[in-house]
Amino acid sequence: MSGETLAGIGGASPYKKDATSVAAKTASPQTLILSDQSWQARLPAHQAPAGTPDRQCRAGSLRSSEWLLLGYFVYASIFSALWGARASALVWRGGLTLAGAALVLLLARAEARTGSRFFSIVRDWLPAPLVLVAYWAVDWFPPPAQRHGWEHTWIHLDRLLLNGWGGRAVIESCGSVLPFLLELCYSLVYAIPPVSIGILYILGRRARVDRFLFTLLLGTLTTYMLLPHFPSVGPRLVFAGEDLPAFSTVFRSLNLWLLDHYDIRASVFPSGHVTAGFSAAFAMLLALPERKPVGWVLGALATAVAIATVYGRYHYAVDGLAGLGVSLLACAASARLHPALRPTVPGRRRA
Repeated sequence: MSGETLAGIGGASPYKKDATSVAAKTASPQTLILSDQSWQARLPAHQAPAGTPDRQCRAGSLRSSEWLLLGYFVYASIFSALWGARASALVWRGGLTLAGAALVLLLARAEARTGSRFFSIVRDWLPAPLVLVAYWAVDWFPPPAQRHGWEHTWIHLDRLLLNGWGGRAVIESCGSVLPFLLELCYSLVYAIPPVSIGILYILGRRARVDRFLFTLLLGTLTTYMLLPHFPSVGPRLVFAGEDLPAFSTVFRSLNLWLLDHYDIRASVFPSGHVTAGFSAAFAMLLALPERKPVGWVLGALATAVAIATVYGRYHYAVDGLAGLGVSLLACAASARLHPALRPTVPGRRRA
């Protein structure tokens, strides 16, 4: 489609509109998948679809992903108080929540008043580090006394997969190669949100960042909300020294150090790593449907992470299955709640 044809979408010339109509009827499906930025640049601001940076800038409203983050932190602050947290901790958490909300609102207001691309870009990237903060907020809930009843039930499936069905033997059949790769994939989970946003930027799909983040956060934050309700401890701690991998790699040492120093203590069910991995894969498939291999690669990474959590004894198998289930539900909900941003031919439903 030519630039002149696109310019006629919102223009005043009837001849250009006719040309657009003819081009739309004769264009192949591939030509209809346009660059978001070039398409939006040729539309008047009032015709830009909801969720695009230009529309958000002019409306001064919060993005869908920002509403999810604010809602989660408000939930964590209020319900941790109801669970009997100390008053000093509640003051600190309340202040942190208010500061975060103020930052998000100020960025939205600044973008609305100035139209600055800088503030819009900051809003694209800010949710990535806030996902980690949201994860640590799970420990705001005082854990009940640990009885390890669930853990002694869940371990049977793990031992069936690793020992009975030969899962560990398959993984270690090539020496330390597969254990090394699995631990590497487990480490890469922390980089998935910023790398995914970067991919959308590189492909010229920056307008779909909120679409991606909405699905990612819907799954990930739902898991974080569930964690305090299923207090449990990982198998490497409850069953210390049992069912361990035969190989210790550099990335296993890194993962153990990170978990010992920065992991939450409230629960391991559902798995936050598995949920984040699969939610990112499904989010990319929804946000970037014309580049499905990108989503499939993230899905393969998430699958490797799920295997690594069981093989490395970081999680029980049921933790990963629950994380996958939450991700699937979040994907289905997102597909209905958040409209896609791809342009369509007039008269066709927007994907």
